[in-house]
Amino acid sequence: MTPMNKTEILQELSHKSDNLKREIANVVVGQQDIIDKVLTAMFCSGHCLLTGVPGLAKTLLVKTLAQVIGADFKRVQFTPDLMPSDIVGTEILTQDRTMQFVKGPVFTNILLADEINRTSPKTQSALLEAMQEHSITASGRTYNLDEPFFVLATQNPIEQEGTYPLPEAQLDRFMFMLVLDYPTFDEEVQILKTTTTDYDYQVKKIISKDEIIQMQQIIRQIPVSDNVYNHTVSLVSKTRVNNPNNTIAKKYLMWGAGPRACQYIISGAKCYGALRGKFSPDLEDVYAVCKDVLRHRIVLNYTAQSEGLIADDIIEMIIKEL
Repeated sequence: MTPMNKTEILQELSHKSDNLKREIANVVVGQQDIIDKVLTAMFCSGHCLLTGVPGLAKTLLVKTLAQVIGADFKRVQFTPDLMPSDIVGTEILTQDRTMQFVKGPVFTNILLADEINRTSPKTQSALLEAMQEHSITASGRTYNLDEPFFVLATQNPIEQEGTYPLPEAQLDRFMFMLVLDYPTFDEEVQILKTTTTDYDYQVKKIISKDEIIQMQQIIRQIPVSDNVYNHTVSLVSKTRVNNPNNTIAKKYLMWGAGPRACQYIISGAKCYGALRGKFSPDLEDVYAVCKDVLRHRIVLNYTAQSEGLIADDIIEMIIKEL
């Protein structure tokens, strides 16, 4: 990439993002908001947890994303018998009697952890260090992962038998939890036209890995007003039940979101705004990403469940109260 100032880079980011979305849309029909949020997380160096019933193109989306950025892509099907070494790698004894570390599938740019809730917590936790530190420690040695490194995990919300709910520490590593919905009537017709014929679109590379890394660095340098900082902290703090003034939280929640939620909301708002040509995020950008950041960081109590409420309903109540 030729040298550019920050303004030009932000304009280039918005332009590249539009091209990325158009290219992905040639393969993945619909799910435009999900694609938008996945790109936002990628430019923020975050990870995504995709939740939805089978057949909503979760795997296809991740595979297509890897192609449009020319990145290495690996998929791991999580099963009950999967071991941590199956993800991070293991040491083997070579013919010359020395130990050699064989890297696992986590050594890639984009890792698809398919049906992550089907494996044991021990194996799920094998991703913790990789997601947080972008490195792996094995036998006392630390191995750095290639950049950019991006984990997209999927889970099926309707089959609970034989699954292991993700522990809070693991959930907190995901910047966004994105909920995929069914396609519209017209989108489903288009899906049939492209998947039951000989239609075979060849995905083009739109952006390089080096450009992504550069834009990740620029996103971090985007200025944020004190009003946006204060509003974000107020929003997240209203999910915490330890404050007697938080009536909604005390009525419906067992546990609220921690400081990492504030960090992810600000980072997400920066990028979400930048993708739309803004040089600084506003409250509209905060509200655009806050549900995706908060829905897996708050724990609903029995009252909320008995009234048929979901996390998004509680977040909406808190937003209206601000």
